[in-house]
Amino acid sequence: MIVKCPQCGSDAVVRDGLRYLRDGSHVQRFYCKICGYRFSDGVKSSKAYILPYYFNTIDAHGKKALALEVAKEVEKREAGATETLQQTDVKSTIINFIWKLKKEGYAEATIEDYAYIIEVLAKRGADIFNPEQVKETIAKQSTWSNTRKWQAVKAYSAFAKMFGINWTPPKYKPIQRLPFIPTEEELDQLIAGCSPQMATFLQLLKETGVRCGEAFNLKWTDVDTVNNTVRITPEKSSNPRIFKISNKLASMLGNLPKTSQKVFSYKNKFYLRKAFLKQRKRVAFKLGNPRILQIHFHTFRHWKATMEYYKTKDILHVMQLLGHKNIKNTLIYTQLVSVNENEYICKVAKTLEEATQLIEAGFEYVCDMDGCKLFRKRK
Repeated sequence: MIVKCPQCGSDAVVRDGLRYLRDGSHVQRFYCKICGYRFSDGVKSSKAYILPYYFNTIDAHGKKALALEVAKEVEKREAGATETLQQTDVKSTIINFIWKLKKEGYAEATIEDYAYIIEVLAKRGADIFNPEQVKETIAKQSTWSNTRKWQAVKAYSAFAKMFGINWTPPKYKPIQRLPFIPTEEELDQLIAGCSPQMATFLQLLKETGVRCGEAFNLKWTDVDTVNNTVRITPEKSSNPRIFKISNKLASMLGNLPKTSQKVFSYKNKFYLRKAFLKQRKRVAFKLGNPRILQIHFHTFRHWKATMEYYKTKDILHVMQLLGHKNIKNTLIYTQLVSVNENEYICKVAKTLEEATQLIEAGFEYVCDMDGCKLFRKRK
């Protein structure tokens, strides 16, 4: 059967791995060599993983998956039930592991990642109660980077600690890479090409540099429309912050429907990312700019921190803006100062209103010439 790209109609399509669905099944994913569009064939496989996105795993036909099982187990234990799970059963063991992590106060994203890694190791032949087999299985994963193997070691270390397993972790070191920093024009093009709600979300990331989860959890009570400020509830033990926002962002927020306490109505971060990836592909293909495909939610945070360090050369200011408690996490942005350091966008203001708009957009005043005011801003 010839597969054609639904975006451009080309048959220059290759297989691009599998996409795992929230009900545990998976579908074949394809990649178009002509337009770069990725899509799935929609035919589900019977092969299922136990824990793909277990927090919200209920399919369109109402079939209950592991999420419901986990929720019931949590309810039982919170009510004081004392039943024990059979550790010989991988599925039950993972549920038990999830519960132990939850009791220890791990973040939900960490619990999801750790449990998924343990499940993958079991699926690929490791006896998860035999640390030597786990080491061997991790070492055999030729497609995993050192960073992914390091994450697998962290996940199994937590598993071993929870179940009293003695093991000596192998020494994998994550590879440090400098983040991709796009131009402001590319960020603005991406924002302009997205839906109103997604564009507002991205504009918030651009102006504040907050994390995706911090923006996703923003409530209407955190938005001050009188003073044009937003209050950010921190993630990852960061510091709380308050940001002044532009009139543009305030207007975009004001145009969103107030259907719930939260500003953004996406069901969860999985659907938020899914919508973003789809819209990002469309914008990149329309503009013919593959660099846009390198932009992620966290890219806006890197861009904001880099630009602030350009302007102020004050690492403590950047540390406060990002909410970091350790300056070591902020120092990476001092390594990015050479990027486009001498490239500027220049604008001319002939009226007071034009000058005001340029200042609100982040431009800096340079000088007067022929009765006009010159402004500039780094790209």
